[in-house]
Amino acid sequence: MKNVMSNKWVITLYVLPALLLILILIYIPIVLTGYYGLMDWDGIGAKTFIGLDNYIELMKDKMFWNSTYHSVLLAVFSAISLIAYLVISLILASKIKGAGLLRKIYLIPMLLSSVAIAQLWLKIFDPTNGMLNKLLEMFGVENTPIWLADPNLVLYSIFIPIVWQYAGFYIIIYYAALKGVPDEIIEAAKIDGATPFQIAYKIKLPLIAPVIKVTIVLAIVGSLKYFDLIYVMTGGGPNGASEVMASYMYKEAFKTYNFGYGSAIGFALLIICLVMTWVIQKLTASKEDAGY
Repeated sequence: MKNVMSNKWVITLYVLPALLLILILIYIPIVLTGYYGLMDWDGIGAKTFIGLDNYIELMKDKMFWNSTYHSVLLAVFSAISLIAYLVISLILASKIKGAGLLRKIYLIPMLLSSVAIAQLWLKIFDPTNGMLNKLLEMFGVENTPIWLADPNLVLYSIFIPIVWQYAGFYIIIYYAALKGVPDEIIEAAKIDGATPFQIAYKIKLPLIAPVIKVTIVLAIVGSLKYFDLIYVMTGGGPNGASEVMASYMYKEAFKTYNFGYGSAIGFALLIICLVMTWVIQKLTASKEDAGY
């Protein structure tokens, strides 16, 4: 009995530092964000309790709903792009020539900071000397788009570097999962006459389904709170056409010094992320997960 109690204390001492870090860095800030959302506060002076006024104002704020729509659109686009990453990973895992070099190439964007990537794509999208418009001119396009100044194009233009930035991350995750599929199963399927497509669709994909589920959550939640590259490239413009929830929260808190309202936006973002995660968990739950 004493040994059991001693082991429990030892385990507790080992786990306690991690629990304290999680408490200090995650849960306490979440609680404080919700608390500040109930205040009228400029971040410096005294706080004034105003109850749910910030959250009520949030429901009436057209810019908040526009930024939410843009964030959700980015999340959907990111989730769809996972299909391309998965196809590339299936090709790389099929032992094609040069697969090792291609994996390294796909990882290059991950080595760059978001600010560096934003600066790179600003040059590419430059309406006068940008590589993209120069390429279009070579193919005879005369009125080339002003990618980041057109409200109808800016959001989709930004999606491209975001997808490019994270391609290597998801490709490596899928590649590692696919390499974990037992060779015996693949060989047995080949002996039975299965085509490469049937092997991929009926064997590999079901076996790595838990990994796919995790990447869907990562892609959607990560997109909902995306900030840095968008802020550097457009600052949410023109006229809010590329504003997302995170950039709108930053502006309200650190540019207009409305920390109470900014905190309310941040807390709303947290709730949306939690709801989206729950929905994804329900939609992708297997019978085993449901307890059947």
